[in-house]
Amino acid sequence: MMAGLVALLVTGCGGGEQGDAKLIEYQRALAEALGQPAPERTAPPNIGAFPERSERLFEVAETREGILNVYALRECHITQLVAARNNQLGRVAPPSQQWIYELELWRRLHACWHSDVPDGLSDTNLERLERLTLIKTEQLPKVSWNSLFDSEEWVRSFSRASSPLTPGDTRGIEAQFEALAWLHQATLNQFNPEWQHPSSTLENHLNSLRSRPLTAELLRALVLAERRLTEANELLSANLQSRRGCTALASPADVLSEEMADMAAFAWLDQLESLATRWLEAVDDLFASHVPPPEAVDDYRHAWLSLENPEAPLPALRQARSEHRQHWQALTKRCT
Repeated sequence: MMAGLVALLVTGCGGGEQGDAKLIEYQRALAEALGQPAPERTAPPNIGAFPERSERLFEVAETREGILNVYALRECHITQLVAARNNQLGRVAPPSQQWIYELELWRRLHACWHSDVPDGLSDTNLERLERLTLIKTEQLPKVSWNSLFDSEEWVRSFSRASSPLTPGDTRGIEAQFEALAWLHQATLNQFNPEWQHPSSTLENHLNSLRSRPLTAELLRALVLAERRLTEANELLSANLQSRRGCTALASPADVLSEEMADMAAFAWLDQLESLATRWLEAVDDLFASHVPPPEAVDDYRHAWLSLENPEAPLPALRQARSEHRQHWQALTKRCT
């Protein structure tokens, strides 16, 4: 009876094979070895829906100035910039390009305010320059948030129209990590006039995020693996609580060791947990670089992206793996 279980423990779950199928194999072999029926499998819950647009964006009031008022500040070099923003193409620009515009407008106003230009302005235009600079300084962090959370590329990363990640599938993942790192630095340096923010670089990173809904794929894989491990845990727990003892286990104790189960059969889970930890830490850093999020986004972050909330997918998988090791230790001790 132990032959199937021993073989599975030794061969493990290949990184390029679908994790759910391998965990189901493991469940069957485990049930056979324990002389019990295979656990009844249940479908994992769907991942949470990303907040609606109205719930995830900040309201940013539009700044209106007449063309003559803008022209009066022509020495600040904002006239052509404002005109480009107000033309037909500027009004339908994607969120990322709107952020580039707002960032450049703030930098020009900020540089102008700290130059000798204000010395030559009338009192009215000086007040106007000061007011516009303060408004854009206050708005920029919210515009930065909106540009990311209104972008199709970022929202798609959380899409429910996705499949669980298979641990051996690494297509485009490193490019997505680079995209998150750049966006993180862009947010941290938005008030740094020396930091470069070329539009082409931003669009290339957004294209990397567009290549696959990585966040959703990872969340689905975590939820699915946690469900299958919980079912296996229930199987082991029932055996430990029964009076059948080790009747069905006719094998050396070392076959049941924690190390054998953890390092072979679940080697691919190590890869999944490691990748998910790395990705969610990067997402967490990106969140932390922005202003505090709207309530709906904060709730989603706590429920699905948290590294500490025990009910979030990653901590839940870690707990299921810990319980599985504990069951193996108890079974090893009992059957030695």
